[in-house]
Amino acid sequence: MEHSDPSTTTVSPRVATLVARSGDLKGELVAFAQSPRFARRLDARLDEAADRLGFLDEATAIVTIDHFALQHRLADGSSVLERFVAQRRPRLGEDERAMLLGWHDVVEGVFEVQGFEKDAVVLHNLLDDLVYQVHSNLGRRALGKLRPRMFVTARIVPVHPDTDAWLVSGNLNIYAAGDGPRLAQLAAQTLATHPQVLRRNPEMLHKAWQMQAEARADFIEVFGTDILVLDPGEATARMREYHRHRQDKTLAELDDETAAKAARGGPSLEELSSIPEEFHDADTVAVIYDETEGLCYYADFGHLDALFADPALTRDRAHLSRLREYLNDDSVAPMVIRRLVQRHPENADAVFQALLRKPTFAWERDGETLLRRRKAEHFAHEPLPSVTPVGNRLAELLRKPGRKRR
Repeated sequence: MEHSDPSTTTVSPRVATLVARSGDLKGELVAFAQSPRFARRLDARLDEAADRLGFLDEATAIVTIDHFALQHRLADGSSVLERFVAQRRPRLGEDERAMLLGWHDVVEGVFEVQGFEKDAVVLHNLLDDLVYQVHSNLGRRALGKLRPRMFVTARIVPVHPDTDAWLVSGNLNIYAAGDGPRLAQLAAQTLATHPQVLRRNPEMLHKAWQMQAEARADFIEVFGTDILVLDPGEATARMREYHRHRQDKTLAELDDETAAKAARGGPSLEELSSIPEEFHDADTVAVIYDETEGLCYYADFGHLDALFADPALTRDRAHLSRLREYLNDDSVAPMVIRRLVQRHPENADAVFQALLRKPTFAWERDGETLLRRRKAEHFAHEPLPSVTPVGNRLAELLRKPGRKRR
């Protein structure tokens, strides 16, 4: 999504009208979301938020209600927002309907204030590295405390889908310029756990896929394959070998001073190489660097590999039970089942016939249908890289020491 240069942007009369109208409509929507018909569902969301924090403050309550109104999906798949637009009387005009339905497109971010343009504040999102011109339905006075180089965490929505203007949704949490390094750490953690934010920035998303492809190529260069099946201790040792290769390769491309700083500032080799704790007691661990899924670990893969290598093991309930767990576990990507079949294609039919108790099952004909049924969530969205790049400003803030608090 492209954003215009804030220095040349002017606020159109249409945007100003929509921003002014949005305040009343947002108030109606929030009242609708808090009405008795949704009370049980909303109370459950508020209770979950309170359980996470141990208490429920006003800011958390506002965010929770805002998310419920705009993004929560009800039992029939519709949202509270869609119900409001459909049921509101008198009916909304087409422009207002489009504006409200566009509020599904929520951007949550850690933003740095760049300046002001008319009644809007210009915010740079450290997560997706994009710039947003953001209005408040309370007017410029609601943004009056902001100054360039300050930071805010916020939820924003489009003023209207066919404009490049955005609107604060809920609270603005304001931070001083000195809090930047601390907030940068938060942004980096969010990027690592929620790579879907990169979808807004095609350039960053493309870079992420490139970085993942390069890391996978290094894995194959070191091991001659993109899959290892090892005991947990050996897996840690081999991953240490891989990450040492990656570090040496990276440092070799830097000048001496930059390389020394990188070596001091990054995670240690031990931190990079350690496999997740939940795999320590597994008999075997598969380390797979898949082209799409990225670097993955799977426990007891060796048992399943043996099952596909020798279908006679289908008489062992433990082997079939483990395969059933893999097939039904949402955390196991379809790729893993496909890998087992690819390693032993001649035995796939026999294994699945025994597992499913369907003598006519044929992987070539029925396999993908089975995966799409059992692992529907994996097919619901476009895949995302497991590697997340950071923008130049976020990288700069990550290199600075955090603000000390008394």
